[in-house]
Amino acid sequence: MHLALISILVPSYEEGLAFFVGQLGFEVIENSDHGSGKRWVRVAPRGAQTQFLLARAVNEQREYIGQQGGGRVWLFLQTDDFARDHAAMCAAGVLFAEPPRHEPYGTVAVFTDPFGNRWDLIEPAKAG
Repeated sequence: MHLALISILVPSYEEGLAFFVGQLGFEVIENSDHGSGKRWVRVAPRGAQTQFLLARAVNEQREYIGQQGGGRVWLFLQTDDFARDHAAMCAAGVLFAEPPRHEPYGTVAVFTDPFGNRWDLIEPAKAG
């Protein structure tokens, strides 16, 4: 077994795609129209096994956009080259809440998506 999808609330499919594909460089796995304004939109980092389902928030769900982690970092984007990906993300307009820092577990920096979710960009420390 593996974790296939994580549903993440977005204000609109277009805004979700603009961030995940346009700024983070994720690929669109599926973008299917299901009628009545509903779509099945899946995105993922290239080569990743786990994907994000962009869920357009409706009605009372709107108040939870960006709050799925309760204000904590709850999404962890792992990289094998922190400097490369941090630079690319900064150039694409991703907003980091702090400068990169080196911890015993790796190099990390917190960024916030346009919806309010807090993420870590992390390159794990080499074992040894």
